[in-house]
Amino acid sequence: MRAVVFAALLMVGLGWLVPVQASDPTIVVRDGWSRATPGGAKVGAGYLVIENHGDAQDRLLAVEMAVAGRVEIHETTESGGVTRMRQVQNVPISPHGKVELRPGGLHLMLMDLRNPLREGDRLDGVLVFERAGRIPVQLQVEKIGAPASSGHESHSSH
Repeated sequence: MRAVVFAALLMVGLGWLVPVQASDPTIVVRDGWSRATPGGAKVGAGYLVIENHGDAQDRLLAVEMAVAGRVEIHETTESGGVTRMRQVQNVPISPHGKVELRPGGLHLMLMDLRNPLREGDRLDGVLVFERAGRIPVQLQVEKIGAPASSGHESHSSH
């Protein structure tokens, strides 16, 4: 019993059990949402708005979500009538700027879904920024085919 208590105290002391807090309180994440997926689907998408209220550029480096085996940041482009989607390694957010991840543009690809996304679900995750650190995010799952602007009101600030 003493060994368990000692180990827990050691982990807290070393910071292993303490969640990482955002070091820069200037990043605001809002309007997180996704669309429901049909049963058996292994891929979904996520959308949100990131605002940088600070004086320095930041970059979104990664996204973690429990519902997906991995999350990639993708960009959709159209050229000559051909639509292409490619993975991007990071998303810069200019000082006092805003980046919108939305259908037809930058978006999150939720890969290897562990279960279908159902209307009404809330998907918890973490956005990892170069300067601001780890910021929790929640995506509200809308119905299949939900329009790009459904008045999403989910907010996270750090």
